[in-house]
Amino acid sequence: MRDHPYLAIIKEAAKRRGISEAEIIRQGIHLAAMANRVWDEPLFSRTFEGTGRTPSRSEVRDTVADAVRRGTDPDSGTAA
Repeated sequence: MRDHPYLAIIKEAAKRRGISEAEIIRQGIHLAAMANRVWDEPLFSRTFEGTGRTPSRSEVRDTVADAVRRGTDPDSGTAA
């Protein structure tokens, strides 16, 4: 009986990384669980000052271009 294709991938990855096949499976379960987790807080919970409107594409492009010319981070004004 042939192994399932996923098993061959797991065996190869475990051998290449020098860890057990069980560890590869544990990591896969962890990644799947994290990908489906519902977080208590939103990803972006910081509040930013601004006009309260979404900037236009050209405003974003111009702001980033200005920051690149100055060599600064557009959010902090500090050197990148």
